[in-house]
Amino acid sequence: MARIAIVLTSHDQLGSTGKSTGYYLPEAAHAWRVFRDAGHDVVFVSPKGGAAPLDPSSRDRNDPVNAQFLDDPDVQRAVSTTLRPTDVTPSDLAAIFFAGGHGTMWDFRGHPELSRLATDVARTGGVVSAVCHGPAALIDLELDGRKLVADQPVTGFSNDEEAAVGLTSVVPFLLEDALRASGGRYSKAATNFGAHVAVGTNLVTGQNPASTKGVAEAVTKLLAQRD
Repeated sequence: MARIAIVLTSHDQLGSTGKSTGYYLPEAAHAWRVFRDAGHDVVFVSPKGGAAPLDPSSRDRNDPVNAQFLDDPDVQRAVSTTLRPTDVTPSDLAAIFFAGGHGTMWDFRGHPELSRLATDVARTGGVVSAVCHGPAALIDLELDGRKLVADQPVTGFSNDEEAAVGLTSVVPFLLEDALRASGGRYSKAATNFGAHVAVGTNLVTGQNPASTKGVAEAVTKLLAQRD
């Protein structure tokens, strides 16, 4: 059994819109379900620790995995008392997974302790993974003097998808542009919101919510190859 950290945002305001945001439920729930079903131990982490805000627009109970996540008392206790990055020993983690949600665009990129945790996981050979806006955490990471995503297949919420949800001028930067600028070999699905997963060397990213299960399955496959 491996230990995997699911990282959730601590940020709950959608820019200056007056609307609430947070982590996107299916991106946490579907990853948790895949990891749990594979027999792995899951811990929840956030930049600030404590209660992680849930994007209210993502609370879809018609999705049975979402409902299971919301109704599991152990999970809800964990997401209301998330660990700080400094509470986690990197060598204890086989993988780290950055769940998305628009909140991540404000607090994942450049967060010192979170960046250190992810870099240390990568340095010890762990799998670094992220979905949708979660790859915001990866943009500025450096390992041995070069960007972690440089020359690696990578994806994340696309410019076209950001335009489609009307938030191009709200987010502090465009994720696709930032991943490309960091040297990532960015790719995306043929249509907006289609599932798309990019697998590199100990790096797995997904484009949008529909890609979450595929990212988590790719992570568990990489871990299984080491057993």
